[in-house]
Amino acid sequence: MSKQNVNKLDVRVYYEDTDAGGVVYYANYLKFFERGRSEWVRAIGVSQSDLLDQNIAFVVRRVEMDNLAPARFEQIITVQTALTELKRASMVFTQTITYNNTTLVSALVKVACVDLTTMRPRAIPAELSKELISGT
Repeated sequence: MSKQNVNKLDVRVYYEDTDAGGVVYYANYLKFFERGRSEWVRAIGVSQSDLLDQNIAFVVRRVEMDNLAPARFEQIITVQTALTELKRASMVFTQTITYNNTTLVSALVKVACVDLTTMRPRAIPAELSKELISGT
């Protein structure tokens, strides 16, 4: 996938996101990345509610995350999300969290398509694949 549609989402760091030192607790970056992927899907016109109605869901299968520098209380950070690989039943997102043009955290997130009734992998429907590709 050569052309990348990068979605950007600004997120304020709240006290609840931090540890006692005012630094974002590492696991909370996963929540920010989840919001980023949700907004990426919304931005290309895909309704996650409609997918759930069809018993289709995307679940995180693997995360590779590098913590390079801390985000801090009251900063407004930017979550950048791009789809970098699309397969028959999965996709890979490249995501970064930045502050003042400095990368704080980067991640590769592999997401699998599952049938909610069986929780087994399933092929991404052809029409949805077209929408995902057109969003990149």
